[in-house]
Amino acid sequence: MRAESMNSEKALAHVSQSLQEGAALRLKVAQDCGQTIVSAARQIAECLHSGGKLLFFGNGGSAADAQHLAAEFVGRFVLERRALPAIALTTDSSILTAIGNDYGFDQVFSRQVEALGCPNDVAIGISTSGNSPNVLAGIRQAAKQRIKTIGLSGKDGGLLAKSVDLSITVQSANTARIQECHIAIGHLFCELLESELASTNEFKEVRARN
Repeated sequence: MRAESMNSEKALAHVSQSLQEGAALRLKVAQDCGQTIVSAARQIAECLHSGGKLLFFGNGGSAADAQHLAAEFVGRFVLERRALPAIALTTDSSILTAIGNDYGFDQVFSRQVEALGCPNDVAIGISTSGNSPNVLAGIRQAAKQRIKTIGLSGKDGGLLAKSVDLSITVQSANTARIQECHIAIGHLFCELLESELASTNEFKEVRARN
């Protein structure tokens, strides 16, 4: 039995509506969170200048964002430069399953922060709800070790917004739109950092990004 084909007119209307919703939310983030984004980028720059590293973590789509952003720092965003130290605590299946099995899934990030974190580092927890137990545990562990913390959350910010040094909350109930803004904010961290580094003439701009 053949399925009915997609209604092109309705599909186009949905595409337009979704993109407009996302654009409006980004403008709201710029208005509500712009200064905090700059402050977070400054904290990241200070961390890297002082020899620290970035620790990214989250679940599901936020885990993918953590990996994406760590890759931008270790590789490059736009400028040809030395590699910058960043780790996604979401990638080692042996560590994740060992900690999950032995201690519980809520500790998969906190245990890694305990092992890898140093006072000059910055821990960046990502949670669209702001209430992911393992993300909150990772942030609490970072605070115990005097590691600076940044939270990317959604909705009303949840407990994450109350637990970090700098909170960036995308005020939306739509998980997909929140995640789209989170990766845009992460890209802004990269842009602002590389712009500052370029001003020192330490790096040269590449003609095109891969």
